[in-house]
Amino acid sequence: MRNRRKDTARRAPGALEAEVLSVLWGSDEPLSPTDVQAQLEDDLAYTTVVTILSRLHDKGVATREKHGRSFRYHAVDDEAGLAARKMTKVLDGEPDRDSVLARFVTQLSDSDEALLRDLLRGKK
Repeated sequence: MRNRRKDTARRAPGALEAEVLSVLWGSDEPLSPTDVQAQLEDDLAYTTVVTILSRLHDKGVATREKHGRSFRYHAVDDEAGLAARKMTKVLDGEPDRDSVLARFVTQLSDSDEALLRDLLRGKK
């Protein structure tokens, strides 16, 4: 007997996590896996949603609190905070921070460089 699989397009790495994070960002309160599952466009299995939420928790991107016998999840940061966290992680992994920061700054557009200067001066 042949194993039948749905003909579905393969997702990009991290796409499911991004979808789940989007649901968490859209809520003011912690959500259960069932709540998240209901808001996702894809028809994902409950266990898949739980796995994704657990991974987000393990990565420190989501917090969880016990509610009865299950957990409710909330995003730690908004999108900008998550991007900043990723940038910091990359920088922390480099042995020559000065060179990495210098190269980063030289590759900024003029408008981004002006914005960064204003931020460093506390003007924004």
